[in-house]
Amino acid sequence: MSIKVKIVNDPVYGFLRIPEPEIMQVIDHPLFQRLRNIKQMGLAHMVYPGAVHTRLHHSLGTCHLMGKALEELRTKDIQLDKDEFLAARLAALLHDIGHGPFSHSLEGLLVNVRHEVISKILMEQMNEEFGGMLSKALQIFEHSYPRTYLHQLVSSQLDVDRMDYLNRDSFYTGVSEGVIGYDRILQMLNVRDNELVVEEKGVHSVEKFIIARRLMYWQVYLHKTVLSAEMLLVNIVKRAKELTRSGHRLFATPSLQYFLENEVDEKTFRANPEIIKRYCSLDDSDISASIKVWQDDSDPVLSKLCKMLNLRNLYKIQFVSESLAENLREKKDYAVHTLGVKEEHIHYFVFDGIASNNTYNVENELIKIETKSGLVRNISEIEDSLVNQTIARSVHKGYICYVK
Repeated sequence: MSIKVKIVNDPVYGFLRIPEPEIMQVIDHPLFQRLRNIKQMGLAHMVYPGAVHTRLHHSLGTCHLMGKALEELRTKDIQLDKDEFLAARLAALLHDIGHGPFSHSLEGLLVNVRHEVISKILMEQMNEEFGGMLSKALQIFEHSYPRTYLHQLVSSQLDVDRMDYLNRDSFYTGVSEGVIGYDRILQMLNVRDNELVVEEKGVHSVEKFIIARRLMYWQVYLHKTVLSAEMLLVNIVKRAKELTRSGHRLFATPSLQYFLENEVDEKTFRANPEIIKRYCSLDDSDISASIKVWQDDSDPVLSKLCKMLNLRNLYKIQFVSESLAENLREKKDYAVHTLGVKEEHIHYFVFDGIASNNTYNVENELIKIETKSGLVRNISEIEDSLVNQTIARSVHKGYICYVK
């Protein structure tokens, strides 16, 4: 009997083939379809207008790359049965299902739970609904499945998640520095002692992958205007929560209203199916519609912040290497005495922070290279490798956001 293959036309990879009916079941599920309305890159479209792709796009791409990686491993006599192949694809497809509105921008603000934890909770919920179909995918996702390399393909320093978002985000922003040779990397993958390795002749492609990630962070993800817009969004939601909890009635969808009124930690979230249901009804549109209405709210702070975002009149942002204290006090004095900002509200209009970029963590699960002699070494130990202490070290930049 022939298998009906679904085809998705993806602008990054071309046609994505989905022959597994189980994957189509998951894609058609409301919890997955919700990702259509959650932007992959938060507010990056305020700097890069094309960056309006969604978590659904990224999840499909990650699932596709997982399939390509596993097919390559099979050519090298890595034994994978049909169920493992499917489970790994499902784990890749669902790795980001727990993201909330505007992805990382508002993480931890509406609910104090990491998106990885929520992803696992939602996968467990779907697994029950599908009669255990996702059991093996859950094991791979949470790193309890015996084949370690399958989890490494989902989540590690060289995983299909990063390969897709670098390529996809580069494509939609137009920033060519993020383009990586993902196909070359996939062809160089192998397994030794149950762990993922890269053949030595692929080391330069991996180096480019690591450097591309570093460049994309400073040029796109931590671009100072993107950072400014996201900080403004965070402050809007913080002010809305503060007002709501003091008795000020704000327009909001029922689910958003609940999270503005209530503090939700991981224990509370796990224990209450109704809260999970409310969270899963949230997407970018709940926040965007509210901000549009809040422009005319009677609270001058919330109103001003919302107008600033909708009119793209963002915070000015300044990266500073010296002590922030003197610069910060100067900006606060200006806001209070010249712009008329009240002292008790100054933290919404002038504040500091630190942007960090950790390109390659030498303390974490390292990228391993299989040399021509058969030895397996960390990439930073390879002679003439670009992944040295300079590339690997974390970079921290202090910044000040202020109104002008």
